[in-house]
Amino acid sequence: MHKIQANASGTRNIEIEESHLYTIRKYALLSNLVGSTGIVDEDILDRLRFNVRSLLESEAGKDKALLDLCLDVVYNQNMKALGLNNLVKLYRDWLTRLDENTAMQEKQPELTD
Repeated sequence: MHKIQANASGTRNIEIEESHLYTIRKYALLSNLVGSTGIVDEDILDRLRFNVRSLLESEAGKDKALLDLCLDVVYNQNMKALGLNNLVKLYRDWLTRLDENTAMQEKQPELTD
């Protein structure tokens, strides 16, 4: 479980579960979301919400993990631009760690009897 700060004063947080991060990866929800400036504002948050809403209206919307992500994170009452910015940072760090763990597991020799 991870926590991201959702507002500038630090009084609001959103809990992010591993399953949420896997769902973001599965649907590539953060890919090409943030422009070349790297600025995350309310318009970017709205675009994410529109993308998720489209997925929910399609066949993919039957995925419980996607619905959980929406309820717990994307449409969380505390989610603002700062929260999304922190989610993007958390996701990038998580992907890096995931890639490193995968690379380490591939390098380890298999044990044979």
